[in-house]
Amino acid sequence: MKVTFAGVRGSTPAPGPEFVRVGGHTSCLAITTIGSVRPTVVLDAGTGIRVVSELCAGEPFRGTVLLTHLHWDHTQCLPFFIAADRDDAEVRVLVPAPPTEDPLDLVRRAMSPPHFPIGPEELRGRWTFRAITPGEHRLEALEVRAEELAHKGGTTLGYRLGDRLGSMAYLPDHVAAAQPRRAAAVDLVRGVDVLVHDAQFLHHEVQRAHEYGHSTVDEAVELAVEASVGELVLFHHSPARCDDEVHDALEHARAIARGEHLTVSLAVEGRELTPGVRSSA
Repeated sequence: MKVTFAGVRGSTPAPGPEFVRVGGHTSCLAITTIGSVRPTVVLDAGTGIRVVSELCAGEPFRGTVLLTHLHWDHTQCLPFFIAADRDDAEVRVLVPAPPTEDPLDLVRRAMSPPHFPIGPEELRGRWTFRAITPGEHRLEALEVRAEELAHKGGTTLGYRLGDRLGSMAYLPDHVAAAQPRRAAAVDLVRGVDVLVHDAQFLHHEVQRAHEYGHSTVDEAVELAVEASVGELVLFHHSPARCDDEVHDALEHARAIARGEHLTVSLAVEGRELTPGVRSSA
């Protein structure tokens, strides 16, 4: 699988010249599976999903949008996914939903009048909204394992995805230090080639990080080392942290990881990587 970072910020978009190098769009990754030339799996639907339409190169999106949770910065641009909002598109949206909740109703709460001019049923193309629960799944030629994470404000899942070439894990919003879920999170990501992990806060902001349900850069490194991850990709950057400050956080993370068998890199808009193939970032 090829992974393209389409949106890398957390909470809100970050426009302006001081955010151009890292990128200002909110959470979204596009995955192109083996044998495909365009993305078939999209992780989260932040404002970065607009970039995925460009990756579709004029063709309709036919695949799965896999949501980690329903906070605005992970769902807000779903109706602006141009490659999916057309008559020939086929879109399956998988929603972390408790057994008592209908996934379509959960999406409709944020995407319907008076909050938005149309509801999800009015998107063009063939759309389905289904629940995804913890456990093993097969999606678009990928083996996927889902596990509930410690994050405030509703059910949140982290994902491990793999094919015959490599594996990655995606934990964008996660209190890595939280018990009792830490052991399950370590098990979920153990030995993956690439871990894309929440790194929105710095060490001196740890209290605020935990209050909002997030990790610090230090905690992300500690989790990656404990789980024997190949490469940690710092993700969900604070919208208040300019490009230079994000790169400073990277250097801090690399200093912590020095001496460990761990590569640390940044999620940057437009970056591509193939889990199982050594990164040069």
